[in-house]
Amino acid sequence: MRKLLRYLLTLAAILALWQLAAGEVLPPPLTALRAFAAALAGQAFWGHFAASARRVLAALVLSFALAFPLGLAMGAKPRLDAWLSPFVVLTYPIPKIVLLPVLLLLLGIGDASKIGMIALILGYQILVTTRDGARAVHPRYVDSVASLGAGQWRILAEVYLPAALPHAFTAMRLGTGVAVAVLFFVESFATREGLGYLIMDAWGSFDYPRMFTGIIGMSALGVLLYELANALERHFCRWRSRTARTRTS
Repeated sequence: MRKLLRYLLTLAAILALWQLAAGEVLPPPLTALRAFAAALAGQAFWGHFAASARRVLAALVLSFALAFPLGLAMGAKPRLDAWLSPFVVLTYPIPKIVLLPVLLLLLGIGDASKIGMIALILGYQILVTTRDGARAVHPRYVDSVASLGAGQWRILAEVYLPAALPHAFTAMRLGTGVAVAVLFFVESFATREGLGYLIMDAWGSFDYPRMFTGIIGMSALGVLLYELANALERHFCRWRSRTARTRTS
């Protein structure tokens, strides 16, 4: 209940600032919200929302499925990390968005290039944080589990995995804002569906209430993705809440 109240107060503050900034070009919040409510009753908005949600969710799944196992292996295996970390260090600072023309050439102008661009950016964040989380495991924890007869796979599952998983979900949660921002960029051209296309199409036709319909929809999508990452972390890292309760009791 308190969390909902904080959300409502934050939303009220945003609407108040919006109202103060409204003018001839920027519509007041009530006008934009009315346009958004009207759009919710139609099929066109939901078609754009579904296209954007499909792309960004596919990118999240793809980035996590590829980057998390690799980051976990690099953090748990110093020899593997020694071979792969130079490649990560050299390529991580490169702004991945500049590679979009390359992906368009390789994958075409359809969904594959858009999903690939988002997954590439998120994948690096998940890879680096997962690797760092696994590397932070103290050797005595590995030795204590190994002394009980555990093999490499069990050590990986019972020591390194619980240590790295929260870091990966943190990267995913923080990356949702980046994912939505990149989604807007890749949907602003070479497509006729998606919230990014809706925003740019309305902006080009000076239909500002419709433009804010797309902006509000994309903001809602970002919030839903953030809460999804939170829910996944709570489900797969339930031991963290039990540990916190044990420490406070």
